[in-house]
Amino acid sequence: MNQRTCLSVILAAGEGTRMKSAMPKVLHAIAGLPMVAHVVKAAEAAGTTGLALVIGHGADEMRKAAQKFAPKAETFVQEKRLGTAHAVLAAREAISKGYDDILVMFGDTPLIDAQALAAARQKLAEGAAVAVIGFRPPSPTGYGRLIEKDGHLVAIREEKDCSEEEK
Repeated sequence: MNQRTCLSVILAAGEGTRMKSAMPKVLHAIAGLPMVAHVVKAAEAAGTTGLALVIGHGADEMRKAAQKFAPKAETFVQEKRLGTAHAVLAAREAISKGYDDILVMFGDTPLIDAQALAAARQKLAEGAAVAVIGFRPPSPTGYGRLIEKDGHLVAIREEKDCSEEEK
């Protein structure tokens, strides 16, 4: 698998309003590093060959910080936050370079590890069209849902769009 090229698109445009801080959410330190730096490290350890950071709020601050933990990363600004797919589209210039694998990750998930990303890449190498990493929180309130049927992913929905059964 290590001959396969991989672009990691890290979505880091959120404002973090619930944190009540002017600093971009993903730059808050966890274990001495900005939370997004942990995501970058996991992506690099999983063999990423290209890195695209989608930024928004505090773009200049994000670019400056990224020089320290991801100096080779390309940055793309999502001017208006219109959802996850729109954020990914902000990095279409990097995506269009033709990587074998594309990993899309949230910059505010510092506990993602290289093993999980490598497992997703392995599924892609085996021919899966898409590989999704999720988790089951003790209380799913506030989280989006991976909707499955017969062991297959059929939808990804924000909580507000879920039926009562899906909640």
